[in-house]
Amino acid sequence: MTAMPVVYKIVPDTLWQQARQSGVFHGAAIDLTDGYIHLSTAKQSRKTAELYFAGQTGLLLVAVDGDALGDKLVFEPSRGGDLFPHLYAPLPLSAVLWEKPLLIGDDGAHIFPEMAE
Repeated sequence: MTAMPVVYKIVPDTLWQQARQSGVFHGAAIDLTDGYIHLSTAKQSRKTAELYFAGQTGLLLVAVDGDALGDKLVFEPSRGGDLFPHLYAPLPLSAVLWEKPLLIGDDGAHIFPEMAE
């Protein structure tokens, strides 16, 4: 059995606060609309931030243990045919490895912490 990679979620801190209180993240508005939680690999996260979160402050980058999500984590073709991780279940906070602020640099782009590729 192949180990799943660490996957990432970019989420507003205010929305994540609700997850902290309940112990589970049900998703942002787009996730609820699409029926799954949109996640990214380390390599995909920067482009996701650029396309969908440009200029936004108050964001967190949340690292999730892909193995802990089991068969509800599915990699499917998305942007440019690249395989993106989609979670077809709520995200239990027990699967979260860490969460870090996603700050904006002087160039206007988000500054990413070191991540596993």
